[in-house]
Amino acid sequence: MKIVRVQYTTTPEYAPINIANIAGIVKELKELNYVGIKYGTWILPDGKTFMHFDHFENEEDHQLLISLESFKKFDTELWASGLEIEPKLDLLSLVVSTD
Repeated sequence: MKIVRVQYTTTPEYAPINIANIAGIVKELKELNYVGIKYGTWILPDGKTFMHFDHFENEEDHQLLISLESFKKFDTELWASGLEIEPKLDLLSLVVSTD
């Protein structure tokens, strides 16, 4: 299992666009009905800091996510948006979960 946490801060103006792009990723993942990827995103109280938690069964599942057209759009537009704080990526190890 591979667990990735990514956190970054957009500009206030870009946050709604980022939310829409993330929704596009979720839509495409739901259409694929692929069980090897669990993808979740949260927004912090400031309304512009995003935290993603992605659970993958293996590295191939991670590669599948980043190959999606919706993910490529999200990634390209995010980097072009003028981020306030660039993404910080952490690889996590699961200790325990109710899932």
